[in-house]
Amino acid sequence: MHTMWKGSISFGLVNIPIKLHTATEDKDIKLRTLHDKCHAPIRYEKICTVCEQEVKPEEIVKAYEYTKGKFVVLDQEDLEKLRKENEEKAVEIIDFVKMEEIDPIYFDRSYYMSPNESGGKAYSLLRKALQESQKVGIAKIIIRSKEQMAVIRVYENTLVMETIHFPDEVRRAGDVPNVPADDKVTHKELDTAIMLIDQLTTEFEPEKYTDEYRTALLELIESKRTGQETVTPAAKETPSNVTDLMAALQASIDRTKPGTDVGRPAVKKETAIKKEATAVKKETAVKKPAAPRKKAAPKVKKEA
Repeated sequence: MHTMWKGSISFGLVNIPIKLHTATEDKDIKLRTLHDKCHAPIRYEKICTVCEQEVKPEEIVKAYEYTKGKFVVLDQEDLEKLRKENEEKAVEIIDFVKMEEIDPIYFDRSYYMSPNESGGKAYSLLRKALQESQKVGIAKIIIRSKEQMAVIRVYENTLVMETIHFPDEVRRAGDVPNVPADDKVTHKELDTAIMLIDQLTTEFEPEKYTDEYRTALLELIESKRTGQETVTPAAKETPSNVTDLMAALQASIDRTKPGTDVGRPAVKKETAIKKEATAVKKETAVKKPAAPRKKAAPKVKKEA
């Protein structure tokens, strides 16, 4: 199992070197987006909203928008220093509470905890103490540049850390719209509902619950694949060298047309090109024999 964090957990003077392993995994089926015309994958580019140009990763900085359109830019060095300073701290259990006192709305993600080198005995001690006291530990931890609250508990003989939301991250239930304030139900309706709940009550067996939509989607994909209902991206046309050469020549001709400013070379270079072209024309022109000169008509003297 992949180790995603190393550190230590402490309560009082007890220090336990541990490793964290992700306890859950996302099994959602990832669907790609294709171009309907040629079935090629769509590429999403980072485009600057002002320059309208693609931005390279090294040109991107982090910032906080404190008001609409105004940002405070944060240097990567400062963020990295702050992250390291906090990540070096151990996971310290602050309090011990009863599990039933924590509402499930606070829970976020689960991580298995395994003892690091020489931490086996202390690990076993904490596990046994939590089991006997029927308590869980409340701790703080820095994961991926974010401070989080966590619950340390026992699950199937393994210590588990459940990250939980801070109180200000949970929205007020009173802000939910259209929630009826009074229970306008009759005793008969209530008794019938309770009877139905009693009939459907059973022991929790998580393995009997499956993601039916994901199963159906996988079956659909497999049926299309085996039925040869698959598509492949259209081959990208690669122009030959001849086509490239002709395109370059045509572009060069278009650039030198009168009145074309885009891509036009400097005036000096353009004048030199014109002179060179004129010289070539003179060299290749066929010299024609000179036409005979016409004799001037004799002048007639006027009589006095």
